[in-house]
Amino acid sequence: MDYWLTVLRLAVRAMLAYKVRSLLTMLGIIIGIGAVIIMISVGRGANAAIQAQINDLGSNMLMIFSGSSKAGGVRGGFGTRPTLRVKDAEAIGRECPAVKVVTYLISRNVQIVSPKTNWGTQVYGTTPEYMEVRGDWPLREGQFFTAQHLKAGASVVVLGSSVADNIFDPGQAAVGQMIRIQNVPFRVIGVMETKGRTPDGRDQDDVVYVPYTTVQSRLMGTRLPGVVYYIGVSAQSKELVAEAKREVEELLRQRHRILPNADDDFTVRTLDEFAAMADKATGTMTLLLTAVAAVSLAVGGIGIMNIMLVSVTERTREIGIRMAVGARERDVLIQFLVESTTMSFIGGLFGTVMGISAAKAISAVANWPTIISVDSILLATLFSAAVGIFFGFYPARKASRLDPIEALRYE
Repeated sequence: MDYWLTVLRLAVRAMLAYKVRSLLTMLGIIIGIGAVIIMISVGRGANAAIQAQINDLGSNMLMIFSGSSKAGGVRGGFGTRPTLRVKDAEAIGRECPAVKVVTYLISRNVQIVSPKTNWGTQVYGTTPEYMEVRGDWPLREGQFFTAQHLKAGASVVVLGSSVADNIFDPGQAAVGQMIRIQNVPFRVIGVMETKGRTPDGRDQDDVVYVPYTTVQSRLMGTRLPGVVYYIGVSAQSKELVAEAKREVEELLRQRHRILPNADDDFTVRTLDEFAAMADKATGTMTLLLTAVAAVSLAVGGIGIMNIMLVSVTERTREIGIRMAVGARERDVLIQFLVESTTMSFIGGLFGTVMGISAAKAISAVANWPTIISVDSILLATLFSAAVGIFFGFYPARKASRLDPIEALRYE
């Protein structure tokens, strides 16, 4: 123990003898470790935010999209080919025992006009069951439309909070106000609670909800009657999600008369699939950013190796004296390895503090979600020490193999 304490004390003394040079040498390690912690924290924070938003939709939710179109070799995305209909949704509710609730919707971009101003947004024509399938999303004021509104094709609308805040004065009650959508008058019966933005920046509150029958008859006319772009399904329980998916796929293939070996003209997704895709995407992003940050560590390691080589040259006579009084090659090797590792480790500690502080600052200033985990801190710190050992080995080996006589003669 005394041996290692002596070696460590000599390493610290050598660093303090050249304070500025030691600090500049550690700078690459500090920046590299800090960058690694920041990237991991931001990546994990983004993943957690995405997973939380997916969970908000409900753990037993399935999403059914229309098929994709193909024209001249160009393939469109889901929903570009209208293959789903209201009758499909109604059949799912009747004939799939594992399904609890079904909803459907169509959407289009519209311009809303209020007595104060106008606002461009997206209207969703849907059913009252949408709120149950969509998950926990309360109303700020008023109510959602009912089955009676849907049956009668009533001209009522529920606003997202962003829409309400932009077309009405602050503090003004939205419920009971009249607005126009494509010159069709609508009465506001509710305003949704603020949901916030998605990680990709999309405003979830910039939307309005209208009964499907009203959108179909008064906003879309005779265009694609009975067609829906999306069907939402809530399974009886989370355990029955897979069974509900199987039942829905079999029923739709039967209704659409799809041959056994033919591709589906629809797509069924579960939240677990979306969560897995999101986790894979954010994991890849985090890995890429961490790899970029690791370049700084490599640069810092090369800086340590260069400085240690300079140190070996400057301390050649000192090395010769140590060997002359009985120091072995192993002792000299350990001495220089401890110096490089100590320098890298201290740089790692400073970098850790810098990374944690920067991650918290980013979270506070830019409102980005960040998660600082103990394992990322330990990983970064241990990696910094490993950099010191790896890049310090060659200078230490060179110092240990100096010829004592030649070293004593060195000026």
